[in-house]
Amino acid sequence: MPEIIAIHSFRGGTGKSNTTANLACLLARQGRRVGVVDTDIQSPGIHVLFNLDPKDVPCSLNDFLWGKCDIGRAVYDVSRVLGPEEREKLFLIPSSIRTGDIARVLHYGYDIHLLKEGYQKAIAQFALDYLFIDTHPGLNEETLMSIAIADTLLILLRPDQQDYQGTAVTVEIARELEVPKMFLILNKVPAAFSGDALAAKVTAAYDCDVAGVLPHADDMMVLGSSGLFCLAHPDTALGRAMEGVLRRITA
Repeated sequence: MPEIIAIHSFRGGTGKSNTTANLACLLARQGRRVGVVDTDIQSPGIHVLFNLDPKDVPCSLNDFLWGKCDIGRAVYDVSRVLGPEEREKLFLIPSSIRTGDIARVLHYGYDIHLLKEGYQKAIAQFALDYLFIDTHPGLNEETLMSIAIADTLLILLRPDQQDYQGTAVTVEIARELEVPKMFLILNKVPAAFSGDALAAKVTAAYDCDVAGVLPHADDMMVLGSSGLFCLAHPDTALGRAMEGVLRRITA
């Protein structure tokens, strides 16, 4: 059965989009058909990681939500990031980066029920094994719906008091929504922290499993979203930690 994985964070800047893109890439390299949808419509950006030029996006998620196209026209094969000969393994549904489209969302919103319909149609039309939902930070109607329909919820947080408090709210809401599987992922963890000790502390605080501790990596900062870290630097502490997260959440 296809699986929907929602990736969420209470605050922005946790590395949510980077983590989403890299986990999706690692799964696609295993031969799975993987989709990624950017529902951060107010501040889209994950298309950059897949080297998808906005000029090559005649239709986006916005167009589907406003009834201008069917969902299939907003799906783009980005498998080439895996290798020049790769096809039909990795797909992206981007949100529009056009200023007018973002302003329209902020002012008028959109039909939230169409979003769920779009997920299901994309899964069926492209025979996806996994669909990753890159959510908007914080809690709004869209994120609550994405969390509610997810088979697995991944919540990213940094070792930061503001993240700790916001994550507690998200975990409680996810439990009320009865999400089947939920994991925490600690990201951008400084080398001064003990990963095992931090994971144990967070597990105890939230009574929720930690799928992995992703260390801060200067190479990630240098890469600057110009590509996928798991492809550029696979044999690093961060690369290996991402692979560990994937094994945990797909076990």
